[in-house]
Amino acid sequence: MDKDSIEKIITGLPAFSIYKDNYFVTGVDLGETPSRNTMDAKFQFSFKQRLSNKPSGGFYPYLTYTQKSFWKVYKASSPFEESNYNPGLMLLKPVFKDKRFFGVLILGLEHESNGRDSIYSRSLNTVSLGFTRIFSPRLILSLKAWMPFLIDNNPSLPRYIGYGEGHLQWVLGKDRLFFDLTLRKGADWDFKGSVNTGVSYRISKKANQLITLQWWQGYSESLIDFKSERGMLRVGFIIKPTFYRFY
Repeated sequence: MDKDSIEKIITGLPAFSIYKDNYFVTGVDLGETPSRNTMDAKFQFSFKQRLSNKPSGGFYPYLTYTQKSFWKVYKASSPFEESNYNPGLMLLKPVFKDKRFFGVLILGLEHESNGRDSIYSRSLNTVSLGFTRIFSPRLILSLKAWMPFLIDNNPSLPRYIGYGEGHLQWVLGKDRLFFDLTLRKGADWDFKGSVNTGVSYRISKKANQLITLQWWQGYSESLIDFKSERGMLRVGFIIKPTFYRFY
């Protein structure tokens, strides 16, 4: 695709649209005997708002918001264990090589916190640089590096979340089967970090709803327990962005 085609695609999409995956999944802690106390539900909703159709310096500005919640739905009174709130500003620039679309450069400014105070407060502020290489609509690789700032209340966070992540999405089976893999490595020379994988199947050819199986292993799935390693296997449904993952 050339520059004009990409610009038409970006500006032709609704200004308000899905950002990251939106999902609801439930499952068990792989290190514990299944019970009401060890099973949970996890859900995420995420959206972005394009602020202008006219790029400045080649960058399109977006406001982004993602919220991820952990719900002990099987316990008595079904309490919420944790919610993480993640607003941000994203500047997106299509990159071309030999006048053909090559990928997307992303500059970001983000805040993430659990909205709590005292000893339970967890927060992270980052500036980031990312690049998404779109090899084809079926194979997309994203790399993102960030620099934390103003983390005086949780200075050890980088030991567990590191300074970047890599994400791979591979689409199989005539756009029906999705495989996602996200890797993080903690800042120290140890095995802290995380692996997040998902296999999702589109319910029908025209629907954007998918059945998903997700596996998480590692640290910092939630901010409140970022120092604790956990392995979770969950199943549920997911709604994916309808176009390339520009993040």
